[in-house]
Amino acid sequence: MAEIVSPRGWLALGIVILTAGIIAATGAGFDAAGLTLVGGTAAVLATTAREATEEKAAFAPVDTASAGEPDLVLDALAEPVLVLGGPRILAANRAARELLGDHIIGEDARTAIRHPAAAAVLGGASDTDPVALAGLGSPDQRWDMRVAAIGDGRRLVHLADRSGSHAAERMRVDFVANASHELRTPLASILGYVETLSDEAGEDPALRARFLKIVLDEARRMDRLVDDLMSLSRIEAEKFRTPAEVINLADLVDKTQAELADAHNGRGRDIILEYEPGAYVPVLGDASQLSQLLHNLIGNAMKYGRPGTPIRVSLTREKGTVRLVVADQGEGIPPEHLPRLTERFYRVDPGRSRSIGGTGLGLAIVKHIAERHRGRLEISSRLGEGTRVAVTLRAPAAAETLS
Repeated sequence: MAEIVSPRGWLALGIVILTAGIIAATGAGFDAAGLTLVGGTAAVLATTAREATEEKAAFAPVDTASAGEPDLVLDALAEPVLVLGGPRILAANRAARELLGDHIIGEDARTAIRHPAAAAVLGGASDTDPVALAGLGSPDQRWDMRVAAIGDGRRLVHLADRSGSHAAERMRVDFVANASHELRTPLASILGYVETLSDEAGEDPALRARFLKIVLDEARRMDRLVDDLMSLSRIEAEKFRTPAEVINLADLVDKTQAELADAHNGRGRDIILEYEPGAYVPVLGDASQLSQLLHNLIGNAMKYGRPGTPIRVSLTREKGTVRLVVADQGEGIPPEHLPRLTERFYRVDPGRSRSIGGTGLGLAIVKHIAERHRGRLEISSRLGEGTRVAVTLRAPAAAETLS
């Protein structure tokens, strides 16, 4: 009984006993006094027992065995979802537990989601506008958090992953900034030399010729950059349309070799074709884009390979595919740069790249062409030995080859 009755209950019970004694002393009779004593004691015990039960329930920890039991519907959702009772987490689906940890059941949601922007909302607000959370899970992840009331004092917290759209927007901003910079640099040079030519420098024939050559080179550089930007835009616009025309890739390589024969100080003579002359190597593709891919890959090998060293181009038939490999014998590329070579405007050596006419978009274009053709691009390199680029393309079925 001592465990059931609280200190406040003992005080009430004392008052009941005192009242019963007064009733007996006034001569009202022992029956009235006994009734008062029994009824009062029962009322006190019932009241204090109910208070103790409510207090125990209020302060008891959440039953994690039942509250943490996975809900099949919630677990079927790919994005994190929490169910809150007040500020505490009553349930969490698998995605939420993977993001925040299995220990979160029963915790205050503000502790589980340690983010300043989330604290005010999780403390009690419901039916909120999306709250942007950065760095939850990993530094690069971005989430939109929504909170909605679902009845019985409970709330549903939904975390929508926005990392992909955030990365795409960041790439777009970087691309615009880089493109603006790449165009502004030659434009500033052109304007400067034109202004100089309009003054006294234009009277000196030798100086005028030198300045005009620089202006022409910078204009051509801008022209190449604009062409590459337009090519990239066209390829991206068509990326969901898989090319289905049957193309003889060997014939395209032959034409590319002929077109590059006099480029880069006669480096075209160093191109070695490692397949039979007149070979028929069919692939499914877009002839114009595959020609651009070949020009970019063989052109890069001519630019960055050591003068006089061979540029080997091979075509290998594999099961259902054709593998194109372009290999040079140049200085090679440090391994830390390899993962970023297909990024737009990324250069291992910016000064050298610009000096030989590179726009920084060549391998980005190759990557997008390979992806549009549902192919695969691989780049490997060894310092001091050279670089090897391989592109795997789809081969047509036998019926398509004969048609």
